[in-house]
Amino acid sequence: MSKRTPIAPGSRAPGLSPAGANPLVSAVSQAMQHALAAYRGGDWATSEQLCRLILNAQRDHVEALNVLGVIAAQTGRSPEAAQLLARAVAAQPQDAGARLNHGNLLQSLKRHDEALRSYEQALRIRPNYAEAHFNCGVTLQELGRFDEAMACYDRALRFRPDLTEAYANRGHILQRRERFEQALHSYERALKVRPDDAHVLYQRGNVLKRLHRHAEALESYERAIKVRPDFPDPYNNRGNLLLILKRFEEAIESYDRAVQVKPDYADAFNNRGIALQETRRVEAALESYDQALRIDPTHADAYCNRGTALKELGLLDESLESFARALEIRPSHADALANRAGTLKELKLLDQAIASYRHALELRPDYEWLYGSWMHAKMQLCDWSHWDREIAQLESKIAQGRAVTPPFPVLALTDSPRLQRRAAELWVDGKHPASRLLEPIDRYPRRERIRVGYFSGDYRDHPISTLMADLLERHDRSRFEVCGFSFGPDTRDATRRRMERAFDRFFDVHAASDADIARLARSMQLDIAVDLGGFTDSGRPNVFALRAAPLQAGYLGYLGTTGAAYMDYLLADATIVPPGAREHYTERIVYLPSYQPNDSRRVISEKRFTREELGLPSEGFVFCCFNAVYKITPATFDGWMRILNRVPGSALLLLGDLEQVESNLRGEAGKRGVEGGRLAFGKRLPMPEYLARYHAADLFLDTLPYNAGTTASDALWSGLPVLTRPGETFAGRVAASLLNAIGLPELIASTQDQYESTAVELALDPRRLTAVRDKLGRNRSTSPLFDAELSARSIENAYTQMYERHHAGLEPTDLHVTR
Repeated sequence: MSKRTPIAPGSRAPGLSPAGANPLVSAVSQAMQHALAAYRGGDWATSEQLCRLILNAQRDHVEALNVLGVIAAQTGRSPEAAQLLARAVAAQPQDAGARLNHGNLLQSLKRHDEALRSYEQALRIRPNYAEAHFNCGVTLQELGRFDEAMACYDRALRFRPDLTEAYANRGHILQRRERFEQALHSYERALKVRPDDAHVLYQRGNVLKRLHRHAEALESYERAIKVRPDFPDPYNNRGNLLLILKRFEEAIESYDRAVQVKPDYADAFNNRGIALQETRRVEAALESYDQALRIDPTHADAYCNRGTALKELGLLDESLESFARALEIRPSHADALANRAGTLKELKLLDQAIASYRHALELRPDYEWLYGSWMHAKMQLCDWSHWDREIAQLESKIAQGRAVTPPFPVLALTDSPRLQRRAAELWVDGKHPASRLLEPIDRYPRRERIRVGYFSGDYRDHPISTLMADLLERHDRSRFEVCGFSFGPDTRDATRRRMERAFDRFFDVHAASDADIARLARSMQLDIAVDLGGFTDSGRPNVFALRAAPLQAGYLGYLGTTGAAYMDYLLADATIVPPGAREHYTERIVYLPSYQPNDSRRVISEKRFTREELGLPSEGFVFCCFNAVYKITPATFDGWMRILNRVPGSALLLLGDLEQVESNLRGEAGKRGVEGGRLAFGKRLPMPEYLARYHAADLFLDTLPYNAGTTASDALWSGLPVLTRPGETFAGRVAASLLNAIGLPELIASTQDQYESTAVELALDPRRLTAVRDKLGRNRSTSPLFDAELSARSIENAYTQMYERHHAGLEPTDLHVTR
């Protein structure tokens, strides 16, 4: 907000006799002129001395009282200033200027009501007094009486159309009310009068930023900086805009300029930390947050951001402490609550995480992307309270185009491919839009070997590596050069070492910025960049938004469309993306003969688990599902409980990492008439023992809308039949793809009734189940599902088709790969 018109003396006060009327009056008048000249020249001591001499000669000289009062106010002597200006008003009640100055002093003392009365008295004397209308508006604005303030500014401008501050303050009020177009108009009017007003240029930039007119906003900030290089705020807000544009290095430079101008600028240090964190310089970011806190120990945002940096460094307990400090300072800090929830999730304190998400949403119901994260946390705990209402709200908000959820949770929450695509598109538009930071990629020269880069944060003991290792090892090196880019830390486990050896070249880029990773890929002239992460926690979509290679494809890690125009292809098969579903994918579909690769070299432990050590009843049929528990919806669980009720003595073996998950699911079983003891829970085990545990079960029951993927292959590799019911989405049709690939279509149910009836029939008919098991045993070694050599050749044929089209100058299109 612009300040009120500065307290400043005018020329000769109205009502004085003309100079020369008598010698005393003439001397006083000349002395007053010298006093005014000294004041305007900055020699306040001389001006004050002359005014006091004048008052010795003429005690109630209004102009001298005015000047002395102004000097006293400007030198911090408020009580003396109040006394002098009150004397000026009393000496000449009809002097509007004296009333104005008296009001200004009262306003500076926060005596708002008295100030308003003084301005109103000035306006009764001089109704067209623009400065009094303006200062009245300033006082009303500080009191939060914005409509009245706007009316005062409008009156001031009627009498003084060149009053820049009135336009500026109108803009501030309109900006506060989010009437950005009108605010912009006010700032533009101010700049017509005073084109080089740095404060107005700065505020104009802020409004343009809110209107998403980013290029104009940058230009406005830069004009403000050019006019006033010592004005720190435009540097800071220019940095904030560059953050939005993902021009992180420029943002850091802008924040650096801000703190050079103002070394105690805590906000700029905090924002600088955010930009550093975006470029993966997390320790430097932490130091920047700490510097903000050294300047301002009550800076709640810096504590919040410090918590996110500590989480990224794996210092989870310290992260929680930092969020706690932010919340001590500002209990309503929704960002601290939301980010705290993420750390609590990592620590497996899911009940606390859910409460923290809920509190953040209570404080800010429209908190972007948080609703879906909250629901996902509830699913990880199998907390289905208010399920129907919350799912309906989620689906409605996605359909309305609201920023309500990351796309990944939606895969397990709805079987609507339309909503999954919409959620992905909203996420890309809001968080990962295509970037023009790097130049467009020219077509690289043709070469004998196609250069393929696989990008993942999961080169470790993880399902992605389990599925991909054998395929990578079998790539034909005479035709393909294969490079690995690791977004994740080096876990130093055996799988990590195997993955490093599987590539021709392997790059650990987890500490590199997105832009630096894309530059590295470009420097290598990758022909095809394959994203194995997508929108999972370990994904880095911005690498692909920057365009790492001329051709970019999604595979395996994220089971759905990305909604991103910069992803050219999505690898699938005809079961996963049938013709009627094609419209729900923004990428071109590569139809492989069989979608999911597998490691044909995995070892199954010789260990034989007893029913007792698995917590199973001593007798009875054993169903199992080792899918992540967030894939278990109430509808899926309803079906399972109906199956258990129809198969006497049967039990269900599930994955169990948390006691509260086990307690919640046993409680849900009881609500459905199944004794909780019929549910057993297996802990995570080393891979050979985990595979051996499948031998203790009789039938794997799949989930919907998010199917088993790696776990289904695990079960089938171990010789355990898998029963699935395909849905409408990519994630809901993967298990059917696997069963078709291994030649067991009879285990693909087309309806829920068929799914439940098939499970019951297999449990009650041992001969039928044995026949299915025998068929699985025969097909395991002959079908495409576990033929890594076939998977490698198929995917190489896909890459070749992509490459040839590209070098023929053709756009990506759907591709059909034969063996």
